[in-house]
Amino acid sequence: MNSLFESNWWLDGTAGKGNWGEIRIETGGHPEARFVYARRRYRGFTLLTSPLLTQSSGPWFRKSEGKYSRQLARQKDLVAEMVRQLPDHDLFSMGFHWSVTNGLPWHWHGYRLGCRYTYRLESLSDLQAIWERFEPNIRTDVKKATDRFGLAVVTDLGIDRFLDVNGLTFRRQGLVLPYSREFVRRLDQACAERGVRRMFFAVDERQRIHAVLYLVWDDQQAYYLMGGGDPELRSSGATSLLVWQAIQFAAGVSRSFDFEGSMLEPVERFFRAFGAIQTPYLVVTKAHNRLLRTALNLRAAGRAAAGCGDDGWGSF
Repeated sequence: MNSLFESNWWLDGTAGKGNWGEIRIETGGHPEARFVYARRRYRGFTLLTSPLLTQSSGPWFRKSEGKYSRQLARQKDLVAEMVRQLPDHDLFSMGFHWSVTNGLPWHWHGYRLGCRYTYRLESLSDLQAIWERFEPNIRTDVKKATDRFGLAVVTDLGIDRFLDVNGLTFRRQGLVLPYSREFVRRLDQACAERGVRRMFFAVDERQRIHAVLYLVWDDQQAYYLMGGGDPELRSSGATSLLVWQAIQFAAGVSRSFDFEGSMLEPVERFFRAFGAIQTPYLVVTKAHNRLLRTALNLRAAGRAAAGCGDDGWGSF
């Protein structure tokens, strides 16, 4: 697997049992490649996509020590077999793991290639070096949160209090939560049972929660999955404090840290300030229905004209 997002239990929790599929390709009983996808209905159309709260999924290829040219040729053949085995659908739209850099085989099968960005701390082995790479305003915020505002970081306030604060961030922007509370509760239970999640809360002396952060991980990478803050308490530096706490915790359970990225300029600026490396990943899309394809092309053109900065096909 490329990440925990391709685990069966994660897909059961996010897509729902029976609402995801996989393609396995083996040679002589040995796995050569795997492809996972969520399947859902949208306005009468069948979509193959990534589930909610899942930045990336898609293809995994067994590592090969052969010549580079032969590795690419092998991937071309494996992708052709994946495409052949995909179930009937109207739209394919999926972000691939950043390690999947060869999009050409998909392009040759008529898929559209887009690009989005995440930010990653590629190694957590030297926390002092990571701290020194922070922009000065981030270090100032971390110190301000504890020294001036007296914030403490706790981890045991529960998923409902987390969602209360998480929802405030969406409401401040005039948005609704993109997931239900019950959906997050189920996923949280699955993560907790496997010991791969931790919640962080920045709390002041009056027991007000300033900000929250939800971390998940496997042995290779930790992910800043969700967060949020109280709009009335935004000046306390609480989010910077929580990110720093999460990074330090992640160093004990994983090797790297993924901020999960954003195409929104203010969010990108914040993540970049932690000294993380900008990392592109492919967004691969194909519409098989003519009306849907026309609608998506118009949507892409509109988003490009508005300067949204992505390929406009996104998640549906």
